Amino acid sequence: MKKEIKIGIAVIIALVALFFGINYLKGVNIFKAANYYYASYTNVTGLAQSAPVTLNGYKVGLVREIAYEYENPGHVRVELSLDKQLKVPEGTKAVIVTDMLGTSTIDLRMGTSSKFLEVGSRLEGQEGSGLMDKVNTELMPSIANILPGIDSLVRSLNAVASSPALLASVERLDRIMANLEATTTQLNKSMAGVPTLVNSANTTMANVSEISANIKQVSKALAVLSDDLKEMPLDSMVNNITAITANLDRATAQLNSTESSLGLLLNDPGLYNNLNSSAAHVDSILIDLKRQPKRYIPSIKIF
Repeated sequence: MKKEIKIGIAVIIALVALFFGINYLKGVNIFKAANYYYASYTNVTGLAQSAPVTLNGYKVGLVREIAYEYENPGHVRVELSLDKQLKVPEGTKAVIVTDMLGTSTIDLRMGTSSKFLEVGSRLEGQEGSGLMDKVNTELMPSIANILPGIDSLVRSLNAVASSPALLASVERLDRIMANLEATTTQLNKSMAGVPTLVNSANTTMANVSEISANIKQVSKALAVLSDDLKEMPLDSMVNNITAITANLDRATAQLNSTESSLGLLLNDPGLYNNLNSSAAHVDSILIDLKRQPKRYIPSIKIF
């Protein structure tokens, strides 16, 4: 008998644990006090039990039960379990919101009345437009309007793609790319000699710098010479040279003239002949003097 009691207690404990576990998995906290409200919908696609009920994005409850209203055909009654601390004003709406994956939740749109609904009251249920509804009502008509343009664009692209001119242009582009590749190769070969040119240019620049330094030294020497020339009495030298030139001109004129003695000496042939004759007589006298000195030197008696 005791064994049967133990088995019964174990079964009860298991059932209780199963009950709490199932409710826990559904998101139902049976230990938390809650208020119950109801809403009626004509379409609850995507809405399931334990679906969250949110207020401004915050979870304030969950869907407790979904049942068909046989007394009101075409409608489905949804029982909402809300936090006991939440007070629901009159005019509050329970809107079904469907996400991208098709899962629906209920969003409370609180009313502005200062009066609050009693627990167990019926909220105004609304079916919000989900993503697929927006696609069907907004996007699909736009796509339908765009399709003819896309079709014409595809035909135009096919015509352009099959055009012989396009194929010829592609072939020309291939040739151009090949020429560019060859040009690049030649340019790389040409660039290989650039370091030598750079070294030569550096050597030339060094020589130019040295020449420039020499030019600067010559320029400095010329500047010193110019200063020395400025300090020299060039005016008096020029005047002396001018006077000397004038005297030379006068002397030259006198030498060329027959009115001066020196001019006569240089220009008169008679005087030249007389001098030659006199020189000849003097020469004969000297010769005779050598031959007969006694004729010209008298004998001297010595006592």
